[in-house]
Amino acid sequence: MDFGGRYIIAAPRVAVWAALNDAETLKAAIPGCHSIEWSGQNTLDMEIKVNLGVAKPSFKGELMLSNIIPAERYTLAGRGKGGLFGLAEGAADIALSDHGEQTLLVFTAEGGASGQIMKLGKAVIGNSAQKIIDGFFERFGAAMGAQVTPLPPP
Repeated sequence: MDFGGRYIIAAPRVAVWAALNDAETLKAAIPGCHSIEWSGQNTLDMEIKVNLGVAKPSFKGELMLSNIIPAERYTLAGRGKGGLFGLAEGAADIALSDHGEQTLLVFTAEGGASGQIMKLGKAVIGNSAQKIIDGFFERFGAAMGAQVTPLPPP
């Protein structure tokens, strides 16, 4: 399953980059996040409760950053185990560029799941995942004190 979006964030690119790498800002922005903390130079441990509509499994896992170009881009990959619900995994490319005095953030991701999660059906999971992504960026802007405006697909 593929997801993504483009967002204008009313803050300079270096401020957006700093917020994307701040565990407290991320915890405030990720719906259902119970904990997130740096466990290494490029890794974060997290626990999140995901609302899939008919079920709300908790996942524990690790996020790994790669392809890092400070204040420009990185790839974020993660896997989480949700007990009886199986495994969820995904990867996202996040790119930042100047948009006047604001920042254009482009987000592309792919994800998948196994076990009981897939029995819920791709449509339910796809809608839930896109809502989580959109909710993340709305809450991310609020957590860093900047307005976030979603853009239509190119």
